[in-house]
Amino acid sequence: MTEIRAACSPGEVRIAVTDHDILLDAAIWRPGCPDGLEDWHVVRVQKAAPALGGAFVLLENGQSGFLSTRENLIEGALTAARVSRAAQNGKGLRLRRADMPTEAPSAPKLLERGPTPLDELADRYPDAPIFVDDPGIAAKLPARLRPRFQRCQQAFDGALEADFDSLGSSEADLSLLTASIFPTPALVAIDLDSAGTPDFKSNVTAFPELARQLRLRNLSGTILVDPAGVKTRKRPALVPFLREALAGDPLKPDVLGATPSGLLELTRPRRRPPLHELLSSPHGQALSILRMILRENRPGQTLTASISLVTALENDPDALADFISRRARPLDLVLDPNAPPASWSLS
Repeated sequence: MTEIRAACSPGEVRIAVTDHDILLDAAIWRPGCPDGLEDWHVVRVQKAAPALGGAFVLLENGQSGFLSTRENLIEGALTAARVSRAAQNGKGLRLRRADMPTEAPSAPKLLERGPTPLDELADRYPDAPIFVDDPGIAAKLPARLRPRFQRCQQAFDGALEADFDSLGSSEADLSLLTASIFPTPALVAIDLDSAGTPDFKSNVTAFPELARQLRLRNLSGTILVDPAGVKTRKRPALVPFLREALAGDPLKPDVLGATPSGLLELTRPRRRPPLHELLSSPHGQALSILRMILRENRPGQTLTASISLVTALENDPDALADFISRRARPLDLVLDPNAPPASWSLS
């Protein structure tokens, strides 16, 4: 039976779609700091960049983005746009043109939020019940989804927690092979290897699980895969098998072929930030700390942490308020300018 399970903690909803304990899809939703995908805005044109195919624009909150369009835009003018790619990998929002509202505002303005990751997965699996361990999250979702909600004490059991946490690792077990994953600003490099003697067949056998890992981790952009134990001249023959393994991905990756050096090249559309980026960012680390304090019932009410962690928590007041409400005691934030980026203590 396919189920959507939403584990709620301060500032964060971790979402897993399972079928008989097999993880099919995963996502993270941060209600206080949404990624903005498909948000509808009125934006101000800052600087036209026809050579880049668009213009730099300014949003209501002061955030900037790049609007892709072939039309000539006048600097300083207002136009409507929707976010087509969330900020990620050190790059800002990407937007596309949209219809202006009937009553256009006189300044940049957010008109409508796009679907949340939970909305998106609920639509992808329309018959799946949604198990949620916090009834308050129902108020943040469309009314059409509420009949599918089922209250539970704990959305993630120990096995699902471990499966979800493993998605932040740089290695993935593909049964016969192991994938070592190296995200860079330009691309994602994946090295397939084995403790035994890999061959053509073991790569083909590993491709379905590799495709599942790409989807679960939301690895996107240009992806290069280095097969294990296959001579360079034989690697183009692997391309049809990789293409078949990726056929069920809703983002429809494009397998381009094998490079002259024998790397398998594919592209997967960038939309939401990849899971590793969400988990490893200062915001992700800070929310993980709050979740750990609650889970382990740690004493103390003063959290001393690095600049990046304290700043991340201050920028998500909803997460702090939720944490204090769940813990029923205040939390004081103290910034330690000399602390390493991931350093923190509770006293």
